[in-house]
Amino acid sequence: MFVMTIDQQGSTGDRDRVPDLISELAELTPSAFERSVGDELQGAVRDAADVVDIALHALRTGRWYVGIGVGTVSLPAGASPREGTGTGFVAARKAVEQAKTSGHQVPLSVVSGTMGKEAGSQSAGGEGVRACANAEAVLRLLGRLVQERTEAQWRVVDALRRQGTGRHGRQKQVAAELGISEQSVSRTVLRSGWQEEWAARPAAAMLLDYSHSRIAGSHSEGAQ
Repeated sequence: MFVMTIDQQGSTGDRDRVPDLISELAELTPSAFERSVGDELQGAVRDAADVVDIALHALRTGRWYVGIGVGTVSLPAGASPREGTGTGFVAARKAVEQAKTSGHQVPLSVVSGTMGKEAGSQSAGGEGVRACANAEAVLRLLGRLVQERTEAQWRVVDALRRQGTGRHGRQKQVAAELGISEQSVSRTVLRSGWQEEWAARPAAAMLLDYSHSRIAGSHSEGAQ
């Protein structure tokens, strides 16, 4: 399980957008997100592919800092994320703080909950730390793609997603829905990086899964 902490950018000069994002995420994932403090929300997510979906959805608007913690999670079934404990929660807190200091980079960070000797470069924990860094790099590349899309490109991309057709989509149906030519849809898909995004999403999820397996393994070894 992964922990995500998402904090609103520039909240002092903007309206509270937390309720809207919680509602949007409820349609995107079965994982529950709740306001944790101020203009921040938090949730524990079981599926790495869902983590990717949530992160890119939040990054799309350019209004959120996204922190992803990879570590141990203790959360009873049906409990509020605020009742959770474990290194994953600590890592998510550190991750969102790092995202806030990312400067001109995409404001997302992935942090390992591995600490102490478990984080040694030759250990399973060390492998987990490196996998977290690699996952962060891929997610930031994908985040750049989604943040740089124009409104016109998003109309086409959103229509493709509504078709439920995966990477390539049914461009003829989208063209009819939007009242534009298939050639326009094809050009927009090319310029939007849609196919590249969907080709790379599984890689980001795989890296998150691998980091989690190595970090969980390092904690198991440390408990022996």
